[in-house]
Amino acid sequence: MDLPKCKLIYNPSFSTFSHMTQMTSSHTVKVLQCCQISPPQGSVPSTTIPLTFFDIPWLLFTPNQPLFFYDFPNFSTHDFIHNILPNLNHSLSSTLQYFFPLAGNLVIPPQPSKPHLSYTEGDSVALIIAESSCDFAFLSSYQPINVQDFYQLVPQLTLSMPVETTARLPLLAVQITIFPRFGVCMGFALRQVAADGRTFDNFLKTWASILGEAGNKCPPLVLVDNFLPCNDRTLIHDPSGLELIFLKQWWHLKSLQKDVVKYANGSNFDEIVRATFVVGPIEMEKIKGWIMTRSMNIFESTRLYLSPYVVTCAFVWVCWTKIHLIHGGDFPEKPHYFGFIAGGITRLGFSVPKSYIGNCIAFGRSMVKRDQLVGENGIIYAAKAIGDTIKELDREVLGEADKWISDWEVLFGSEPHVMITGSPKVGSYELDFGWGRPSKVEEVSISKTRAISLCESRDVFHGIEVGLALPKAKMDAFDSLFREGLKTL
Repeated sequence: MDLPKCKLIYNPSFSTFSHMTQMTSSHTVKVLQCCQISPPQGSVPSTTIPLTFFDIPWLLFTPNQPLFFYDFPNFSTHDFIHNILPNLNHSLSSTLQYFFPLAGNLVIPPQPSKPHLSYTEGDSVALIIAESSCDFAFLSSYQPINVQDFYQLVPQLTLSMPVETTARLPLLAVQITIFPRFGVCMGFALRQVAADGRTFDNFLKTWASILGEAGNKCPPLVLVDNFLPCNDRTLIHDPSGLELIFLKQWWHLKSLQKDVVKYANGSNFDEIVRATFVVGPIEMEKIKGWIMTRSMNIFESTRLYLSPYVVTCAFVWVCWTKIHLIHGGDFPEKPHYFGFIAGGITRLGFSVPKSYIGNCIAFGRSMVKRDQLVGENGIIYAAKAIGDTIKELDREVLGEADKWISDWEVLFGSEPHVMITGSPKVGSYELDFGWGRPSKVEEVSISKTRAISLCESRDVFHGIEVGLALPKAKMDAFDSLFREGLKTL
């Protein structure tokens, strides 16, 4: 099979590189190549894929922007481009044969026609190769870092779309930034309407598997449950007519040219820093024990659901709320919400294979009154609310699905509510392209929202990494509350 051609191009939709070089303090990120990678010629027919009710709400979200940092010492830019990049290009092309929707476009025609995904022969994924003189060790650390330092490492996807004419929006872009003699960062921009975290993780690990197979470093192609990726949208049953409900809500918001999360953070990006906190099993057991010894006085014999996820989220929710309160946040006497995603494949009343390409996740929203949340028993109230929501999703995952979009509007409105993105179950630190496990994983898009990212810990077994993006003063306050809170439990 011929290697995919790598054309040196300038694409104006990649606004990050409008001058081909990005500056961060005294450091630069220089674009070396911009390629378009397609599935092997003739391997995939032109295909139109409808959106299901699981996909439609994600039309309102800006793209995910994950980063994967890899320690890669003793390698120059020349070495990487000439010895590693050809196999990366070839293996990406082969992977897109199985995950071809990601090489296609989101097509948004005028109402009343429905948005859909489309793949046509020749459609491709943009692959940008860049070089950075920034401090790799600093960028891949857990300490507070200005968010602007990360935006130079992710590609951009077209965000705006015409209201009255058909729009075709790319679904995926990739940027590989080389830090000569130190490491490599793989950055992605993914439109979530095409793939949830499970699907994207399957795509990345399939790419890594094919790359390893070419170099005889890894086992043959990884297939989920021994099945090839599946695009069959008829597997998703919709007896309640959620597709039409969501389309009507989306059309209304689109007519207002309103994105749910586009400007949710409301702060100047120059003032925002990112940092990662780790909650390990020891801390989780400490939080859980504290809750159990006091919950009887509040909820009597009610049995609380206290998984590692629940106790971690409860503790983080309370810390997050308190730092917004003490730093002048306006918290009126009204409910405070905590939103999160929940896997749907294991909760649905019908069978969907794990190899399904698309979205199959539900949405949960928990509520606690402000006074309860910031009081001395706030962690208990938070844990009960989150646990009760999870138990309700276990009982009937689509029970209140018709409210998903309206609930999201509340979470990303002007009030200081919280949304969780990511999951510690995905296994992001298992992604090995032959360079070892990532040294750090980040989700850049949370800098534009009020979201908090979660993934499994790299170094703490069964631990959870918590990623936040906050103004520096609030980040300092969160750090203090987080550390002191764990000490005093």
